Amino acid sequence: MPTHDQKIGIAVDDGHIAGTIVTPAVLVPGVLFVHGWGGSQEQYLARAREIAALGCVCLTFDLRGHAGTRPQQETVSRENNLRDVLAAYDVLAGHRNVDPSAIAVVGSSYGGYLAAILTAMRPIKWLALRVPALYMDSDWETPKRQLHRDQDLSAYRQRLVPAAENRALRGCAAFHGDVLVIESERDHVIPHAAIASYLEACTHAHSLTYRVIEGADHGLSEESSQRAYTSLLVNWLTEMIFGARMGAAPVQTASGYGFSMPQGPARAG
Repeated sequence: MPTHDQKIGIAVDDGHIAGTIVTPAVLVPGVLFVHGWGGSQEQYLARAREIAALGCVCLTFDLRGHAGTRPQQETVSRENNLRDVLAAYDVLAGHRNVDPSAIAVVGSSYGGYLAAILTAMRPIKWLALRVPALYMDSDWETPKRQLHRDQDLSAYRQRLVPAAENRALRGCAAFHGDVLVIESERDHVIPHAAIASYLEACTHAHSLTYRVIEGADHGLSEESSQRAYTSLLVNWLTEMIFGARMGAAPVQTASGYGFSMPQGPARAG
């Protein structure tokens, strides 16, 4: 494996001694985490550390209107938050150790919706969506909180939305990378029809994996649901990242698309 040498000075007592740091001269995948509305990067830090151990550079961040900027929550719009996601992506893609052609984006709920839109604006190889939300394209720059008063989102999410009618779904329809979609069995915020809209939109995905977390609610309030999500996400990213390194290819199965590792069976999608 090729290496990279970096000459450094090591401070000791009142002077410096010379040293050389030798690191692998290879780029690694980057993973961007986008939390949901009302959440924060804290929800993904433990998962980011686990995934970083696979040999990735991970980035978590707080959308405007959350954590330290929570006072902005009444005025922040989808446009503002999409710009947050774009800025975070550009920081990750510009990291000196990140391969910009091997970036994964992981989004939950509102973060999944923004992640789907991001696929049309930046190069993404892997897309993981947990209970991705759906919003109407209208009122794009209206404060996000106001959408729940101005739009009948409950009715909108209860029907199968054609990809042509929704910006996030159009992004999924044009996406050619690998996709993971995770649904919560007892989700009273994002109904199955909204999940089905995303699944139907991913017509050109390289591979599509769909999973349901049994007994889970929208926010994964039970510790067992949190563990199940972490396991699904880490296992899928492991399969995608190591599969790409080994040159594995997707295979079609009876229930959809899966991903075949040379030494194991395909995972049904």
